[in-house]
Amino acid sequence: MGEILRKETVGGALLIGAAALALIWANTPWRDAYTGLADLTVGPSALHLDLSLATWAADGLLAIFFFVAGLELKREFVAGDLREPARAVLPVAAAVGGMAVPAVIYTVINLGNPDGLVGWAVPTATDIAFALAILAVIGRGLPTALRTFLLTLAVVDDLLAITIIAIFYTADLAVGPLLLALVPLAIFTILVQRRVRSWWLLLPLAAITWILVHESGVHATVAGVLLGFAVPVVRRAPGDGPGLSEHFEHRWRPISAGVAVPVFAFFAAGVTVVGQSDLAATFVNPITLGVVAGLVAGKAIGVTGAAWLVQRFTRAQLDESLRWVDVFGLALLAGIGFTVSLLIGELAFGGGTAADDHVKVGIVVASLLAALLATLVLRLSARRRDAIDGDAASTSG
Repeated sequence: MGEILRKETVGGALLIGAAALALIWANTPWRDAYTGLADLTVGPSALHLDLSLATWAADGLLAIFFFVAGLELKREFVAGDLREPARAVLPVAAAVGGMAVPAVIYTVINLGNPDGLVGWAVPTATDIAFALAILAVIGRGLPTALRTFLLTLAVVDDLLAITIIAIFYTADLAVGPLLLALVPLAIFTILVQRRVRSWWLLLPLAAITWILVHESGVHATVAGVLLGFAVPVVRRAPGDGPGLSEHFEHRWRPISAGVAVPVFAFFAAGVTVVGQSDLAATFVNPITLGVVAGLVAGKAIGVTGAAWLVQRFTRAQLDESLRWVDVFGLALLAGIGFTVSLLIGELAFGGGTAADDHVKVGIVVASLLAALLATLVLRLSARRRDAIDGDAASTSG
């Protein structure tokens, strides 16, 4: 089961299935049961953890996703493509451009809607799991450098998105609990640096860190990233077998892909559109339009444009196996902003609000449109490669 859940296509399918189930259920005569389930409160009130299931999914389970993302981020910086600036500069620039341009487009569209401006960061995020899953499905005939480019772009995108959440979407900061969180985090760091793997030591420390970060007012998913960054990447001594970072990622990725992300998507994606008299108004609302335009057009322009400018004015070069049509296809694929975009939408407008519903509709529409357009562009690129290879083979023959 773990091996199955580690496959990107399976994780993406579960994410899509959970979101589709939520959308269907929220638009049936039994939609009140869906709302009631999302609002069901569980947890100890003495620790201020009497939270709804939807909040547990967004603050608790999604911290597991960000822990795995933190492991991946650190590995890319220490031993991956981000270690070599010459190789990393293009996708890093693409990630920055792919966040800046969507934010600008969203802001311009919402200039006449001051209440919607707080959601400027919603279209800046790229969903790693979703995008890589689709690339895995349609990637036959495309160079492996394409996945590396997308992974690097998405990893930097996630790092920037986490920074945005910590800085712009943290209200009522309580410094005391935040400082106290450094204690279990420091102990966790010391233990993992000594290559301790005992779950009965590490898991309670991680839980205490999460609780204190949650109490501080900083979004609790930041705790997941910090814990992931604490885990060492490089082995202490040469030898066979995975390092501690790889070991933890191997253990936790199935839980992230098979439970945390799908459950979050299930509780976050359910928006009721059936029976609403103002359904047409939802699709033309500035928030919805800003999200769709930002994710689809903004990502395509920002990612492709930033990468081209960096290559044009620096010594950085696109991998020789890639073409600019491939980069454009990836830029469209980066417009799938499901998981983190939904999270930012809830933080910006509050779950269950009309504005949050506009965000959800915009994200679903944009993600579907981005996936379809990216599939079309990348499959056309793959077919052209096949045709060129076939002509070359015929000529040599």
